[in-house]
Amino acid sequence: MTGRARDGGMRPQSVMLTFLGDHVHGNGICVFSGSFIDAFARVGISQEATRSTLTRMARRGLLRRQRAGRRMYFGLTPVSAEVLRDGGRRIWDSGVVNDDGDDRWTLIGFSLPESWQRQRHELRSRLTWAGFGPLQNGLWIAPGEVDVTRVIDDLGANVRVFAAEPRSPTDMQALVADAYDLAGLGRRYQAFLHRWDRADPMPEAPDDLARSLVLLTEWLQIIRADPRLPLRHLPSDWPAQKAQRVCHALHERFRPEAEAVAGAILDTVPDPQSWADE
Repeated sequence: MTGRARDGGMRPQSVMLTFLGDHVHGNGICVFSGSFIDAFARVGISQEATRSTLTRMARRGLLRRQRAGRRMYFGLTPVSAEVLRDGGRRIWDSGVVNDDGDDRWTLIGFSLPESWQRQRHELRSRLTWAGFGPLQNGLWIAPGEVDVTRVIDDLGANVRVFAAEPRSPTDMQALVADAYDLAGLGRRYQAFLHRWDRADPMPEAPDDLARSLVLLTEWLQIIRADPRLPLRHLPSDWPAQKAQRVCHALHERFRPEAEAVAGAILDTVPDPQSWADE
């Protein structure tokens, strides 16, 4: 399968970020382009797609080129290091379960001229990424207290932000069900469990490096779309907690062989700008 992971369509850049987070971030190294090609071939991503991804990420400031002899190596930048830190926090620190005792929310209201279609689409995309769901036209809500400064930066929108708590007679379960696609998100968690919650997951993979890459890439794609809604407002059979336990357990199971395989295929040089990887 050319240019796509053989699991059914993961973007090569998503796999790249997973690989960088697990095997490059924090190690102060730059990696030879051929090593990426070798690693990604294990999940069905072609040499051409891997080279194109490296070039595109370097152009966007997510990777930095470093030549050593005739070989080209790639290291992290401050931007990609922050992206990887955020991914690590979401996987290992904050997790998918929000059982905070305080029922605090952030409300944001905005208005944009009708002609600003591009800015409107961009703002809605950013709000969704930050965990917001629409209550009604121009009014969105997110759990917790969210710093929206970076969300609205450079868009020129007329924005008002409030911290809020629900009051009677507000039905928060109904409100959450209206503002968020819980059914769609739940199906994604169930699909993850169907694929991974078994004795021999992904038996077609050549090794645990491939399994680990696909596992964490799939998991990140799900949890980046999960706004971490308060558990009290979710269905009683919400599958996120079980899916998280499965993901963490399998990652630990795959880790020894994944690190051994990566160590064998990685051609690296020290990164003179490893300060960006702290």
